[in-house]
This record gives sequence, structure tokens and C-alpha cells, in this order.
Amino acid sequence: MKILYSFNKKGAEAEFWKREIAAASNEQFTYIPFNHDRYLDTSLYLQAQRLDDLYYEYHPGLMAMYEDVKAIIQEQAIDVLLVDTCPPYHPDWLKNLPIYKALRVADGPLTAYERDFAYTHAYDLVLYHTPAYSRDLEMAEKLRYVGAKKTAFWPLALFDAGYEPDLEEEQVFAKKRDIDVVFVGALHLGKMPLIAKVKKAFGSRCRIHGLTSLKKNIYFNLKYGFPGWIKPITQSEYIPLYQRAKIGFNVHNRGKYTVGGYRLFELPANGVMQISDGDEYLNTFFEEGKEIIGYSKADELIKKINYYLKHDAERIDIAKKAYRRVIKDYRISHLLHRVGAIIREASSGAK
Repeated sequence: MKILYSFNKKGAEAEFWKREIAAASNEQFTYIPFNHDRYLDTSLYLQAQRLDDLYYEYHPGLMAMYEDVKAIIQEQAIDVLLVDTCPPYHPDWLKNLPIYKALRVADGPLTAYERDFAYTHAYDLVLYHTPAYSRDLEMAEKLRYVGAKKTAFWPLALFDAGYEPDLEEEQVFAKKRDIDVVFVGALHLGKMPLIAKVKKAFGSRCRIHGLTSLKKNIYFNLKYGFPGWIKPITQSEYIPLYQRAKIGFNVHNRGKYTVGGYRLFELPANGVMQISDGDEYLNTFFEEGKEIIGYSKADELIKKINYYLKHDAERIDIAKKAYRRVIKDYRISHLLHRVGAIIREASSGAK
């Protein structure tokens, strides 16, 4: 089976996505990476209505992308188009594409009505990265409710670029860990109160980095009493930082309803013990209490960080168990083979 994997990434991230997707090919599945980012800026189609406008106007970048996709499908005898997050393919164009079509939605409820649910009817299979969605419905049920023909759970993955795959477990845990607490992630407004509390509780012992702006930094410090200035780091700085950290905390927009991001796998792959929100959904990915520790409120998170900083043996044991789990189950090659099998089963059942 030949799968054209369509995604949009830039810079170093684009390079390792392309490299690692292609490298996952085996005798059963051939993966052809297609980075559609170069055709038109993602901001032009972040909302489904804006994509509809581009399609109506025959936007030259969009039309060029579609022609190139059709050419690749024909020249390489593609069986499946797999589209990852923020799709640039208009449903009316997909309707006449005579191959199996799968969409992965991975942005959660904050953007679902803008760029997920409007497209579900146009795909034969919709893959979701977390079973969580809202207080009323889980993601599979919600997707079926908005018209998805078939659904399947497919978690996000650990890319080899997110850790050092050549290191043995002993080498990972032999690293000198002189940073008590770490968080790397976008400085979203919804995350600010918790991040500020943790940073104030641990001061210089806590390293916070992530996507932000001057305006957000000013707001963050004025609103929450100058917890600290947040600076971004490059992709190449993630691994050295994580390898120095004892504990990494995870916080998601809407808490448990968006749990399941890449950080969930990158922290344990680098030997960091993880404390995360997610409540009952944490057990979808790791065994809570043994491979990961859960929390619900900021004060509980701070208390647990303090506990595990004082109990090294317990912290390291949890980190090692999570490391083994992520290497066994969540590497990108493993998950691409898994999705190939999911698509093969779903498509055969559709015939």
C-alpha cells in the first residue's frame, strides 16, 4: 500500500518530518511525504470558510498544489491520501479524487469547528489523537455525530529528532540533571495562570521556554506579578534542555479535553519524569501512577513536584518506566506502521 502523507511544516521540523516519514516505509507500506506548506501560507486557510473562498477564487497556489497532488497520485500509483491537521483540501475537490482518503485531526476542541468538523464528510476515515473532547461527548462519538464515516484512535508520535535514539537507557539516565523543573510550550492565555504559579513557586529552579511574543510577555508579567520573561528556544535546544531536567510538567488548553500533545512523549524519551493534567485520559497513553503522574490543579502540581524532587528513587523509577513505554509504543516508525494497518483494515471493509 502506498500512502501519500500530506502535512505542513517549516524549517528543521519540515526536514525531519520528511525524512522520518519516508524512513518508516517497509514491505507492507510505502510512505511518500508531501509538505504542502510551500504552496500557500497556512494562515490563508486556517478556517474552513477561508479555504472555501480560496477554492472559489481559484487561488493559484491552491490550484498548483492540487495539480501536483494529482500528478504524484498518478505517477506513483498512490492508494491513500493521508492528511495531517489543518487540511488544505477542499471537500468538493476531494469528492472526485478516486483513492482512499484519511484525515488526522490533532488540534482539539479549540479549533475543531474552524478546521476539522467542516471536512469530516469528505474523508473515508478520520483519525483522532486523543479520545477526549468535551464534558458531553468523547471524540469518536463527536466525529460520528458531525458526519465521519469511520473513525480510529491514532496518537501523536515521538520523532527521532525529539530525543537521542542512539543512546542506551543507562546513558540517558546517567545525564547530570541540574534543572529541577522544565516546561517548553506555547504561552497560551489559558495556560498562563498555572505556569505563573509554578514559576513563582520554584523560581530559578524552574525553566520555562516557548512560543510567545513581546506583547504576551508583557501581559504575562503584568497580569501575574512578574513570574519571569519567557524566551523561545530552537528545536535543536530541546534535547539538551530536557536531558538536564528532573521533572517536566504538562499543561493543556482545556485541561483533560486536549491531552495528548507531542510533549507527552518527548519528555519521557529524554529521561524526564512527567507530571501532567489529563485526569482519566492519561491512562490512554501511559499508566498513571507508574509511568506518569497526574494533577488537576496548580497547587496539586506544585505539591507533587516538591514531593518527587525529594524522592529521587521514586522519580527515576517513574521516568524509566515511561521511557521504556515511549520507546516501545510511540516512536514515529511504530505509529506509522500502526496507521497503515488501521487504514488497510478500514479500506478493505469499505469495499
